[in-house]
Amino acid sequence: MVRLLMKKMLHAHRVYDVTIFQTPHFGQTKGYRQVYRLTVKATNHHEALSYLYRMFNVADLMPKDYHARFMGTGDIVLIDEGLKGQVYYRLCPEGWKKISRLHVH
Repeated sequence: MVRLLMKKMLHAHRVYDVTIFQTPHFGQTKGYRQVYRLTVKATNHHEALSYLYRMFNVADLMPKDYHARFMGTGDIVLIDEGLKGQVYYRLCPEGWKKISRLHVH
């Protein structure tokens, strides 16, 4: 019984408040601006980031009200968990890396 409960808790989906930041032109390192905000249902940050990357790199999956460029290297994603805090990730050539919020201008 306890194992079943723990398994459900470990695989429970959470709703994350996510904000995407991009620079005006690809490759810039300063001048990040918020380009989109949405909620994502995922089991963890890694799953949420994978979902976002796919959504914002496949034209048919992009929200109709999204008017920025495709997600690419250097873009920043903020995952806000309310009372648990905020975590920023930057897309690097090796994948998503957790960064300090000081990188966002």
